[in-house]
Amino acid sequence: MNQIKIGKFIAQRRKNAGLTQIQLAEKLGITDRAVSKWENGKAMPDSSIMLELCDLLKITVNDLLSGEVVTMENYNKELENNLLEMIKQKEQADKRLLSVEVFIGITATVVLFALIFVAAFVQMSNGLRITLIVFGFVLFLAGCFYALRMEQVAGYYTCKECGHRYAPTYRAVAMAPHMGRTRYMRCPQCEKKSWQKKVLSKD
Repeated sequence: MNQIKIGKFIAQRRKNAGLTQIQLAEKLGITDRAVSKWENGKAMPDSSIMLELCDLLKITVNDLLSGEVVTMENYNKELENNLLEMIKQKEQADKRLLSVEVFIGITATVVLFALIFVAAFVQMSNGLRITLIVFGFVLFLAGCFYALRMEQVAGYYTCKECGHRYAPTYRAVAMAPHMGRTRYMRCPQCEKKSWQKKVLSKD
């Protein structure tokens, strides 16, 4: 998707509707700065307000993502291109999330061991020693929570038994034994347990 083209299209449709950036922002319950970012091609409208925005601009979501009013002859082709582009962007975002997950996990572990090392070998009061160790474990657990959350929302897991790909709940991921990004979970479709691999694509 061409964000610059989409931004110019939003600006043009807004003007056609007789709205200022501030007026459009007020109707959507956002800031005029967000509208300005869309129109300058620096950001895309959030999916939660996309339908309302399209309704105000009297366009379809397909028109919005194409950056132009799509004719009936080109509608299916443009829709397919936009869907493929959105899938590609989600996969790239999921890949970045998984990279951040690894970084957070490593950082939390290093910080924990560093604080334990300091508490063990540096001369200090017992109270401070205990505080450092507790603080290290709190940071480690918080890091584990966020890393696990990222793994849960990024991509899908594939059932080894039936091939079904799905996004599990946080609880299912947290409670499942794992080896790397392969987890032993119950498939919601066939209800069988198996070692399921993490994949980025839905198909």
